[in-house]
Amino acid sequence: MNRRAFLSAAVASAAVMIGGTAKAAVGVTVYKDPNCGCCHAWADALEKAGFSVTVEDVTDLSAIKAKYKVPHAMQGCHTGVVDGKYLEGHVPLDALQRMLRDKPDIDGLAVPGMPSGSLGMGDDPQASYDVFAIPKGAGTPYIYQSVRPKKT
Repeated sequence: MNRRAFLSAAVASAAVMIGGTAKAAVGVTVYKDPNCGCCHAWADALEKAGFSVTVEDVTDLSAIKAKYKVPHAMQGCHTGVVDGKYLEGHVPLDALQRMLRDKPDIDGLAVPGMPSGSLGMGDDPQASYDVFAIPKGAGTPYIYQSVRPKKT
């Protein structure tokens, strides 16, 4: 048995022992300004959480936001795309995972602006901001999840 075959067999065996079958990582494409560090930090956090992340540096983010029909009031500093839905701005991991699990009838999730302490912006347990869901079509955004300071 060559080394590659041995490693493949070992990984498959470990996956079966841990939870049954190996699952492919969910792919997320992140469109960001090439000079933005917080966008890169957000993408890194997704990757560390097990997502397969592709980062695309673009100079015209407004074209990306227009393509996915992100409402102007909901825009953030980068746009991610996963499972046909957009993630606008610093969407936290738990909101993303909930969206993938529950499959709500929405175009995407958004954290408008760049809230201090959000994922990629310091990830502060004292952060306070809302994550909005944008219904399909021209629906009115609603609060999908509120992030509030952790009680100690």
